[in-house]
Amino acid sequence: MIKRWPKAAIAAGYRHSVGLKTNGRVVAAGDNKYGQCNVSGWFDMTAVAAGSAHIGSSHTVGLKSDGAAEAIGWNKYGQCEVNDWCDIAAIAAGWRRTVAIKMDGTAVAVGRNNEGQCDVDDWRDIVAVSAGDWHTIGLKSDGTVTSAGNNRYGQGNVSGWRDIVEVAAGYLHTAGLKSDGTVVAIGMNKDNQCEVSSWRDIVAIAAGSNHIVGLKSDGTAVAIGRNNEGQCEVNGWCDIVAVSAGSAHTLGLKSDGTAVATGRNTEGQCNVSGWSSIKVTGN
Repeated sequence: MIKRWPKAAIAAGYRHSVGLKTNGRVVAAGDNKYGQCNVSGWFDMTAVAAGSAHIGSSHTVGLKSDGAAEAIGWNKYGQCEVNDWCDIAAIAAGWRRTVAIKMDGTAVAVGRNNEGQCDVDDWRDIVAVSAGDWHTIGLKSDGTVTSAGNNRYGQGNVSGWRDIVEVAAGYLHTAGLKSDGTVVAIGMNKDNQCEVSSWRDIVAIAAGSNHIVGLKSDGTAVAIGRNNEGQCEVNGWCDIVAVSAGSAHTLGLKSDGTAVATGRNTEGQCNVSGWSSIKVTGN
């Protein structure tokens, strides 16, 4: 059975990280050039999302318990213009845009749309969304997948996928978690980021700019793809209950509500060791 309305408690963005606490407050670490980490005043949140990108700037989105949304950060393309949204069930943030699922299973998007990545108005029966740099992926309740936007490397060729329970969109690649715990991936594979056919017992996935992370049923993690900043160095992780992948760093949420991170830390985006009471039941 597909999980409905996934509500992420951790989010790795371009060069920042965001965490949702059990009290509905939000914490952030890393680059704050555009105010994307100015979330200390947020409250009553049920999910967070962070815009990631191969290159560029970022923003942060929060979903409130009443179905409203908030966003802060870089807003050149209107990606933070979510104040009029209502009845939102889940959110996702990509490069220069924000995407959401409404309670009725339709989707909405705002931000840059030069390649049709925001053309989701006709989507129906959606239970999860993921926003990559230039493409958007939607998971339907019947386990099939739809896409919008750039398809230069075939990252949108997901119409044949079946039995999918989770989707993740990266820079120019897409991953899908199947109900049997295996993973499929398609798109640019320059850094072997799509070589996931051997993965087993996976319960959650995340896609960064050029890497894919998988959470195993035993609480350990696996990762593949570009590792120039150490973003795939997750072999020693344990007791993990959620993962998120940013541009060149990876976040893990532990069962005790603390967080771990690996990868690029030039802007302090991996400085999450002081986080506590992060919400561990996000769905």
